[in-house]
Amino acid sequence: MTKGVILFANNNDEIDYVRQAIFCAKHIKKHLNLPVSLITDSEKHLQTKYSHLIDIFDKVISAEKIQVYQRKTFRDGRQVSKKLQWNNFNRSDAYNLTPYDETIVMDTDYIVGNDLLLNCFKLNDDFMIWKDSLYINPYGKPWEIRYVSDTSIEMYWATVFYFKKNKKMETFFELLKYIKENWNYYRWIYQISGRNFRNDFAFSIAIHIMNGFESSTHWPTTPPGSLYYIFDRDLVEDFKDDEFTFLCTLPNDNSNYSVATTKDLNVHVMNKIGLEQLIERQGI
Repeated sequence: MTKGVILFANNNDEIDYVRQAIFCAKHIKKHLNLPVSLITDSEKHLQTKYSHLIDIFDKVISAEKIQVYQRKTFRDGRQVSKKLQWNNFNRSDAYNLTPYDETIVMDTDYIVGNDLLLNCFKLNDDFMIWKDSLYINPYGKPWEIRYVSDTSIEMYWATVFYFKKNKKMETFFELLKYIKENWNYYRWIYQISGRNFRNDFAFSIAIHIMNGFESSTHWPTTPPGSLYYIFDRDLVEDFKDDEFTFLCTLPNDNSNYSVATTKDLNVHVMNKIGLEQLIERQGI
């Protein structure tokens, strides 16, 4: 059976997700040694600006460019914020677009620092996704995310997940598409106040429905290791030899940060502006 990773990269006016995907793929190759395929509506940008790096991808799959109306606030710590286009609509197409029998789907801002995810392929589970997560900031408990809303279901993170092609997973992804197409209905049913479509929420809803509208500890299962992350309120200071240095926000102090370092960890760097600047300093 074929095995690999797929990344989605749809650029907006300021965030170069294609460049993030190249940086992400570089570390996937280093630690997982798996083929990586890119799904993008910005293929021309890849070919013109990064033609010398395109070989890092096993395949480049062109996605249709759609008109995106939803916007999201992107932050770089407390002081910088920008309202930008947010195109996150094609994650539900992963089943049909992946060229692999067994696939790990990964956000481009998830940076791999070890080989733990290879264990996904050694297990018999058809779907693995994290529900629990670990915020690297030791003072950041007020911003931990555990539920879709205060009155709703537990949240699963669509940041990274593994799936195996079979009938059940095909049904799951068809359900995801239906939820996306009827988002206004489902966000009211699940007491989600924001209007923006969000993959984490759609995945959580689909899992809830597939489990008979009940919480389940049996399906899906959890990937090997833990999901570590920083928020966009935290600063990306440095990255060298698989060691990140972050400046983490103190909840009750607007002027100071705490220093946090990670070594050989997989980290979801939610500060995309800071990650973008880091990758530029890395010479990509």
